Amino acid sequence: MKKIVLLSFITVISFSSFAKNQKPEFYSLIVYRIKNTSQAEKVDQYLKQAYLPALHRLGKKNIGVFKPVASDTSAFGRVIYVLTSFKSLDEFQQITAKLTQDAQLFADGAAYLNSKYNEAPYDRMETILMRAFANMPAMEATPLTGERKDRVYELRSYEGPTEKLYQSKVKMFNTGDEIGLFKRLGFNAVFYAEVLAGSKMPNLVYMTTFDNRASRDEHWKAFVADPQWKNLITIEEYKNTVSKADIWLLYPTDYSDY
Repeated sequence: MKKIVLLSFITVISFSSFAKNQKPEFYSLIVYRIKNTSQAEKVDQYLKQAYLPALHRLGKKNIGVFKPVASDTSAFGRVIYVLTSFKSLDEFQQITAKLTQDAQLFADGAAYLNSKYNEAPYDRMETILMRAFANMPAMEATPLTGERKDRVYELRSYEGPTEKLYQSKVKMFNTGDEIGLFKRLGFNAVFYAEVLAGSKMPNLVYMTTFDNRASRDEHWKAFVADPQWKNLITIEEYKNTVSKADIWLLYPTDYSDY
């Protein structure tokens, strides 16, 4: 059963000619679940005035912060996403450790970090750790040039029924060249990644981007009609590899690097 939620996401990323045998990047996706406007404002202030500046001081320049496109978020709750890429797991660990020692971060983010137990800045938060697919080992800036407010950034999550079937879906993207199909049809992919740690396992996540909602719908219509896709879904190994698919459309905040 596929759940579609209206949302839109980051700046995003197209394909480039990656160096052969390039090591895959790792991605951290922090998900803040917000229940009211007060919490949203507190998280926004912390991210804008403290967290992103702290990451910038550590050399991380492309931090994406995103929210749902839908005007009525009550249907699925308020959510804020923070996306960061890392060259390696070591870099992820080193930067995470350095943030805990950053006095400037503590000063700038005092209102958020010193929140009382009954005035928490979020209902719950989660960090999803991912590793890029072999056929797209790194992210790049989007080639889109239109208004950011009109763009649609589509984030998809595919859960597998078993570890083996999940790996077949990953193989479909790489060996089966589903990534190449997306590229040929101009989906402007942000990233494709395996979830290494998160609440949904086994799980892969990827993102594509479009000028607007109409363009997004047209691209998907072309995708399902494409002969390459029609052939892929007839291959026995690639059948029944997704037990649940979630789709979100996101937009970047005004302080997002993307």
